[in-house]
Amino acid sequence: MVPVLIFFARVAEASLESLRTIYISKGHANLAAYVGIVKTGIWLISTGLVLTDLTDFWNLFAYLAGYGIGTVLGMQIENIISIGYVIVRLITPDDPQPLIAQLSTLGYGMTRIEGSGSFSHTVNIIFMIVPRTELARLLGIISRDYPDLLYTIEDVRNIKDGARIFYKDPKRRVLSFFGL
Repeated sequence: MVPVLIFFARVAEASLESLRTIYISKGHANLAAYVGIVKTGIWLISTGLVLTDLTDFWNLFAYLAGYGIGTVLGMQIENIISIGYVIVRLITPDDPQPLIAQLSTLGYGMTRIEGSGSFSHTVNIIFMIVPRTELARLLGIISRDYPDLLYTIEDVRNIKDGARIFYKDPKRRVLSFFGL
């Protein structure tokens, strides 16, 4: 029974550690602190159970397996919560107007810059700041309608308060913070 308890405690602790790291990287210090308190309490209990008898192979195995599975689970939880924003950079040598028109009608704001590339005389770079909750939808559209389009995605740590980057109800932004 003790190895099962250790396993589930480590899954919970490692998942919370992943979330705490994400909250830190997004600048949510208070949430990170609260999660850290709970995480550390679980860690103390699970580690204490293992250290009381280091010869028990099942306790050690449960501790290690719980850590691995908890890390993967924490990453999955982060994808579900989808906190914050990302910068999506679209790069195309083709005329971007059909793409811009289509994404604009769906509510995406964007900035277009012309440049030159080593394999194409001119390229168009389209910058978008998108809520992470909308990223899957955007990538689905791009994959379906523009499969040859090059894109990159980066996390955004902070964004100006009140910035209008996406035509979305402001009340929804508060709920999207919690993944709802």
